[in-house]
Amino acid sequence: MAQVETPKPSAVRTRPAATPATPAAHTGEAMTGAQSLIRSLEMAGATDIFGLPGGAILPAYDPLMDSTVLRHILVRHEQGAGHAAQGYAHATGRPGVCIATSGPGATNLVTPIADANMDSIPLVAITGQVGAQFIGTDAFQEADIVGITQPITKHNMLVTDPEDIPRAIAEAFFIATHGRPGPVLVDVTKSAMQSQTTFRWPTRIDLPGFNAGSKPHAKTVTEAARLLATARRPVLYVGGGVIRSGASAGLRKLTDLSGAAVVTTLMARGALPDSHPQHLGMPGMHGTVAAVAALQKADLVVALGARFDDRVTGKLDGFAPNAVIVHADIDPAEIGKNRVADVPIVGDLKDVFADLVPALEEEQRKHGKPDLEAWWKQLDEWRTTYALGYTPTEDGLSSPQYVIKRLGELNDPDSTIFTAGVGQHQMWASQFIKYEHPNTWINSGGLGTMGFSVPAAMGAKVGAPDKTVWAIDGDGCFQMTNQELVTCAINDIPIKVAIINNSSLGMVRQWQTLFYESRYSNTDLNTGHGTRRTPDFVKLADAMGCVGLRCESDADVDATIKRANEINDQPVVVDFTVSRDAMVWPMVAAGTSNDEIQYARGLAPQWEREV
Repeated sequence: MAQVETPKPSAVRTRPAATPATPAAHTGEAMTGAQSLIRSLEMAGATDIFGLPGGAILPAYDPLMDSTVLRHILVRHEQGAGHAAQGYAHATGRPGVCIATSGPGATNLVTPIADANMDSIPLVAITGQVGAQFIGTDAFQEADIVGITQPITKHNMLVTDPEDIPRAIAEAFFIATHGRPGPVLVDVTKSAMQSQTTFRWPTRIDLPGFNAGSKPHAKTVTEAARLLATARRPVLYVGGGVIRSGASAGLRKLTDLSGAAVVTTLMARGALPDSHPQHLGMPGMHGTVAAVAALQKADLVVALGARFDDRVTGKLDGFAPNAVIVHADIDPAEIGKNRVADVPIVGDLKDVFADLVPALEEEQRKHGKPDLEAWWKQLDEWRTTYALGYTPTEDGLSSPQYVIKRLGELNDPDSTIFTAGVGQHQMWASQFIKYEHPNTWINSGGLGTMGFSVPAAMGAKVGAPDKTVWAIDGDGCFQMTNQELVTCAINDIPIKVAIINNSSLGMVRQWQTLFYESRYSNTDLNTGHGTRRTPDFVKLADAMGCVGLRCESDADVDATIKRANEINDQPVVVDFTVSRDAMVWPMVAAGTSNDEIQYARGLAPQWEREV
């Protein structure tokens, strides 16, 4: 049972952000349910919310106008509100808040809610609902959003009594940020918002059965330490849970002490600096050969906030076949879900590292430090022989890998956040940009949502206004949510967008090339070089109040990026016209073993010897 004092505003485990002083609770004050909702959001520590008004939520928008605490950003589509709230949460560690009306407004939030659920992002979604007396009558704009989102939220609730609004909001923020983070939806009826109530902010939160996280068991931590002290081919398999927990400092200590190789998943890029000598890069379908091979040949895999998803493991029964598995996660449901754990550790990773590091020091005093020289000789050979690279394009257009690599090199890793959509550009951005800090790489990992990048960048810039925020997007993804550039232009949110424009649905085209005999069914978007350029992204940017630039050759890449970085008073959109034939390598084909990784088409590593 979780029974705690009501958390202070912004009480989360990751990077704190300054917030205005909490408004006085004024417990006992008479007000409407709508006023209670706005006051409750203020009390919960919200400062920025992304939303779009409509009939059922309209009562809340009137007192919102009087709030001196909440900044409301009017989006152009509710999906943009949800992804912006995700980007905000990624960048700040605080829960993102989005708000929408009933029916289609609420259902437009389903994709970002599902996305946040897959990637463990703290999100609070507020939706209006038709009056309680109309529920179940198929009233105008009625949709059972609680029922619809039940499988994709950490928790959701329908509020019909105005007295329950403060408790519901307090619980929503607590649940979203404690234990494994995730989305919570609060659906409030219009009748509850229009009724009179007495505002009472709860002093305690009582949630029977809620798992807010437990301390790791000393016995399993000691066993994990013994295994790390005696393994000869250890690998730390780091997932997004390390970033969600704010545990990067603990990971660094364990890495340095253990001498183990480290791989960071798509959701964990930046958890350990890419410059760290023990970091082998990203594992999985498009991971580095060294990272994939290390997991396959390991005798010990310590999974930290990772979930053994199919994009990392490949064919599951062939993954890390000779490894003992230690699995640490705050969510006990993840442990053993896909791969049986020999040593399960349930707990917040900050607590796991706090216990595991001294336990490992003790085990090393007993056993000495393991001899990892042969292991590292092999790992260094793999990462030297099969380093990430790309070949020049044959059509004379820019190489997308070069464009993205230069984006990383011409921006300060200490002060830049990159977001990405989904597809080839996402993989290249995860491969060719070096991430030195957590919360500087934001993408849709589990759900793989096209259209994520632009609104997520908007939210990240709102949450971290002193950072440069680049949205790396594909021409397909960009056309799904680019209307939020209008939101950015009007609200002085100067994000920068790099469209990696190959005039195609690039990843789909790559699969058609490799697995469908180059039969390109419905993947040509007509946006690039030599096409009708429909739409013309430079003209579209200008129409939406942004600066539009175009770059069509490698020779102009640096100057174009520098020009974009000089513009800080309005959003910038750069149309990088690149070759459509470039492909993402390395690659493990879906459903095959990671042993079958190819570093280029038809070229596989030679596993010359066992370590």
